[in-house]
Amino acid sequence: MASKKTIAVFFGGRSPEHDVSVVTGLQVMAALDSTRYDVLPVYLAGDGRWWMGGALRDRAFYLPDAQALGHLDQVTLDVTASGRPRLVGLASSLFRKPAEFPFDVALPSFHGLVGEDGQIQGLFEAAGVPYTGMRTLASAVFMDKVATKRMLGSSGIPMLEYREIFRPSEGLLITPEELAPMVGNLAAPWCVKPSHLGSSIGVARATTLEEVADVLPEIFRYDSAAILEPFVENMVEYNIAVSRAFGDLTTSAIEKPKRSEDLLDFKEKYLSGGGKKTGGGSKQPGQASEGMLSLTRELNPVVPGEGEAQIRSWAETAFQSVAGSGAPRIDFIGNDETGELWLNEVNPCPGSFGYFLWEAQASPVLFSDLLDALIAEAVTLAARGRLPADPTPRDARLFPRS
Repeated sequence: MASKKTIAVFFGGRSPEHDVSVVTGLQVMAALDSTRYDVLPVYLAGDGRWWMGGALRDRAFYLPDAQALGHLDQVTLDVTASGRPRLVGLASSLFRKPAEFPFDVALPSFHGLVGEDGQIQGLFEAAGVPYTGMRTLASAVFMDKVATKRMLGSSGIPMLEYREIFRPSEGLLITPEELAPMVGNLAAPWCVKPSHLGSSIGVARATTLEEVADVLPEIFRYDSAAILEPFVENMVEYNIAVSRAFGDLTTSAIEKPKRSEDLLDFKEKYLSGGGKKTGGGSKQPGQASEGMLSLTRELNPVVPGEGEAQIRSWAETAFQSVAGSGAPRIDFIGNDETGELWLNEVNPCPGSFGYFLWEAQASPVLFSDLLDALIAEAVTLAARGRLPADPTPRDARLFPRS
């Protein structure tokens, strides 16, 4: 029997979506098959420090205070890119070497900035660490809503017109008079949202430039740019995940989030119904479809006309445009009366890994099986991208080798 792989699950991070990432990390650790893997929880605190310890698997531990952190190991990643990946303890003494924690695959479970946006992926690439999910470029592009539109601009996927508004070099305020030339002829009402965040944080509807100006300071507290788009009336949302980790390019079930308001904001998305549940990966299909903290959703809805075929085709096109990996979720919005559809955004690492979308397929894929496939893909991609011990070609060597 093959020996177990050690999986380092990374979560938390310096992001407005820190708490959502903790929930996803806990769900992932619960769903990993203990007969196949040993799990190392790696918690990235809001101040940027990395921590390890068994208590990190307990939801009641969060958020750890200074006393609780004292019972954990503070670690960092060995970036020498030689041999088996490892985390190294930062505590040492004259007579004691720093502790080492080797692992085989990193499983990042971050949402938002400094984690889902290509930064941690770039670190893993530099350190030669096999990791699950989208690669550095894909993560960076798809976490930027404007970059996503530019990347897919010639793909034939319908997207809304937009304006990009940058945070001022000083302060957070932009006056309506300053906004007027930025907005130009894009007619109100508008949807205003951060350019680089998910979880519907900071999303607002505005009908005047004064309202836009009122909304922007809160967005600029967390993001360097905002995006302004036409507000879609009679709005309906359809979300779908895509992956090649199962061998062939595959799309998941479609979900249609339910809402009681015109706009799905963070509190409704994550806290409706009390916000106490964590959900988790199920061992039987369909047993834990509350993945994103009691968000209500309709799975496998009837999409009018050719909508379902279009959503699946456009999702595959977006995924392949960046040589996709992992299992990103691609979100579409539409006008429920006219039947028009537009790509809204791409989530490189969706909440709960979107496991409920895979469980709801005609041939269900359980969360643990989804994670198995992503881990196997990570190992394959790492082997494919591995460089020689000396990556300088002989003809390019300017200095002698020993």
